[in-house]
Amino acid sequence: MFAVIRTGGKQYKVAKDELLEVERVEANAGDKIDLPVLMIGGEGSATKIGAPLVEGASVKAEVIEMTRGPKLTVFKKRRRQNYRRKNGHRQDLMLVKIVEIAG
Repeated sequence: MFAVIRTGGKQYKVAKDELLEVERVEANAGDKIDLPVLMIGGEGSATKIGAPLVEGASVKAEVIEMTRGPKLTVFKKRRRQNYRRKNGHRQDLMLVKIVEIAG
């Protein structure tokens, strides 16, 4: 069985016991969180597509750890104007494990 979930403005196709790195939400390591389900399906069962969410479906995930993404360099330049700006960014992420898909 699989589900398509939405978190952090992105969509992910997930299955049970899968590890997933998503954008950080308000939770701590060890917490259980519920994720909104956009689509659910699997072998031998009909696929349900939500409008926008599937009624009665839920995906429960456990927060494993809080991490950070790789460092990205943001460089802006306008030629011949002596304009240069250098900035860095690291995205706050969290590692979650899909515990249960109920539909």
